[in-house]
Amino acid sequence: MSVDFELNEIHWMMDMFNTIDVGLVVLDRKYNICVWNGFMEAHSGLLPSAVKGKDVFDAFPGIDETWFRSKAESVFVLKTRSFTIWEQHPYIFKFKNYRPITGKADYMYQNGTLIPLTNTTGEVSHLCVIIYDVTDEAVNKLELEQANAKLEELSRVDRLTNLYNRGFWEESFSKEFKRQQRSQAKSCLLMFDIDHFKKINDLFGHQGGDAALCFVSQTLKKVLRESDVAGRYGGEEFAVTLVDTDLDGAKVFAERLRKTIEDAVIHYEESEITLTISIGIAQFDGKYTKYEQWIEDADKALYRSKEAGRNTINVA
Repeated sequence: MSVDFELNEIHWMMDMFNTIDVGLVVLDRKYNICVWNGFMEAHSGLLPSAVKGKDVFDAFPGIDETWFRSKAESVFVLKTRSFTIWEQHPYIFKFKNYRPITGKADYMYQNGTLIPLTNTTGEVSHLCVIIYDVTDEAVNKLELEQANAKLEELSRVDRLTNLYNRGFWEESFSKEFKRQQRSQAKSCLLMFDIDHFKKINDLFGHQGGDAALCFVSQTLKKVLRESDVAGRYGGEEFAVTLVDTDLDGAKVFAERLRKTIEDAVIHYEESEITLTISIGIAQFDGKYTKYEQWIEDADKALYRSKEAGRNTINVA
């Protein structure tokens, strides 16, 4: 009776070992595969007989050997468990993802536990690797993060022009202002608007006006450097922070933008729209105590450009 029960117990354990919904792998000290359960067989397509005795890195070159050895050696030496999570390392064994719910994932995301196995003398002779399929959890979290990032981006961007909206541009400009106060570097603010924008709306309708705004924003983005920050300040008015740019550099930038827009023709429906812009420039001045003063000076320079007949540039 006792022998039969022990045999049944062994049978049950083996049955559970092969049907449990986690991967179980045992490696010896030389990283040869000793045990390979049903989960690993199902996802790798390899029978235990095909992998047993083989070096795990030779059998599965997709394993990050340097990373895995570092994790495993600490288990062998310190005789303590170690854990891996998909956020830090997406998988140990690169298996294809076959789960219908998370079909968007190309591979199975995995958490893992590395457990030391001791021999009769108390030495760690083998390592048990437990693999958990966390693809559903990972994909859900990634999709939520992407959705939140998209919402954050939408909250910062003007829908029509795809430039930063006034709120976000002003927030970034205030940070640049504080940086200028600390470093006393040379940066410039450029404010400009589309000349006679009301006439464009009157002649071509608001959709024609929207086409003009989109064209100006696209042209602006083409001439911006990576460090510059542009935004739609309101209506047909735009603002550009020219970081680490002196007055001469700002003038060159402004003239290139002015001339490009002046020379362009926008084809809207069966009509052609031509534009000009008026520009005001203000370089950072140590006398400013608030960033709003910097904006005010650039705006005054813009107003002088409009008074001077438009399609021109003035400096504060």
